[in-house]
Amino acid sequence: MTKDYLKEYDASAEADKYPLVQKWMKTEPLPFFKQLRAERPILVTPECTLLALFTDVRDCLQMPKIFTVDLYKPKMGVTDTEEGYLMAHDDDALHYREKSIMQGMLNRDDIPKVREGIRESAQKILKDANGQLEIVNHYCRMVPAIMVQEYFGLDGINRQKLLKWSFWNQYNTFHNQPFDLNSKQKYDHIVSEHNKCSVELVDYMKVLIVRKWITVQIKDRILGMGLQLVNLVRLILKKQPIVLQDDIVKRMLRSSFAQQVNFPLTRIGTNAGGLLIGAVETTSQAVAQVIHMFINDPALYKQAKAASIQEDNTAIDALVWEALRFVPISPYMFRQASQDYTIAKGTERETTITKGTNVLTLTQSAMFDNYVNDNPDEFNPNRNWYHNFNYGFASHDCLGKYVGMAMIPEMVKQIMRQDNLTQQSEMDYEDGPFPEKYILSWG
Repeated sequence: MTKDYLKEYDASAEADKYPLVQKWMKTEPLPFFKQLRAERPILVTPECTLLALFTDVRDCLQMPKIFTVDLYKPKMGVTDTEEGYLMAHDDDALHYREKSIMQGMLNRDDIPKVREGIRESAQKILKDANGQLEIVNHYCRMVPAIMVQEYFGLDGINRQKLLKWSFWNQYNTFHNQPFDLNSKQKYDHIVSEHNKCSVELVDYMKVLIVRKWITVQIKDRILGMGLQLVNLVRLILKKQPIVLQDDIVKRMLRSSFAQQVNFPLTRIGTNAGGLLIGAVETTSQAVAQVIHMFINDPALYKQAKAASIQEDNTAIDALVWEALRFVPISPYMFRQASQDYTIAKGTERETTITKGTNVLTLTQSAMFDNYVNDNPDEFNPNRNWYHNFNYGFASHDCLGKYVGMAMIPEMVKQIMRQDNLTQQSEMDYEDGPFPEKYILSWG
């Protein structure tokens, strides 16, 4: 018998309504969302308003001035005197400028090389594990941390520090909001840990930028003069030129920006820190949850195993992105209304969302809407990528999505290549939002 979520919701006391919704989103999202789409696609709760249909989610997310990321601001350092990180800005000059600059720095031509580096790091960790590994901390978090150091350039620091900084920034921004219903004690603890990490991260970024600026201004110039002569000879011999050691931080420091562009050293440091925060914990959760899904479904395990041994990545990539429709890192993205807005105007579900309302755009529900996906409850890796919300949508889509689109499936691929892969424990979230422990064995 199908569970009637809305009947239980309507019969509950006012104070119990949103806690019920929160529980269902965590434990039974797909059947709950299916009923919402069919019967109440705009659910107004005492705590926030939920949007379940693809068209309404898309409408909301493509209007950042109306449905804002204002809830990000205190978490991402935006104050009356501090600009904070670009993702806490909505369709303004800073967001437009800095996201454009950073997209250029994260050159998509790098992706094959980045994926190769991910593969090498993953293979080394798995080889050294000798057939058994707790993968969350020693693989799912560690591989992206290595990438952050080697490709992004946040080096010269213990990786455990990077993991801690990413963890508490993600926790405070995305899992410590009013609709998370954390106790005051828990809320304050998360904020305190985040604030301590922010101080440490800022201090580290200052040292990093100065150190790399000296390298770029002095060492690169000296080497550069010699390289010009060497590369002239190599050009005559029709050989590839030698290039200076590269990472994203050095790219920013080697680039010249006119004063009017307004991208000084302080903004370089802020954006370098943003690369870390967006890369580690999100990747770890996605990889762990996909692997868990594959291992616990014999048919999917067989498909993923076969795809993982292919040299061509097309099949494994498609399987991973379809899996993340079922097990995304979050079932929603949240926004806050800056003015009154009537969503789905002219339809039976027409609803006015008032200024100040927190809105949960149920992106997982949107990916199961039959408006965009035929037979949405079926696992089908041959779906239209443009209807996938795992990297966000519109102006706030993920800055590093093309890095992630290489890193996540490659990490899954290397695990699935192992023979006789079995789980030695269920995946444990330890009462938090992220996977914390998952032991696998193989061989």
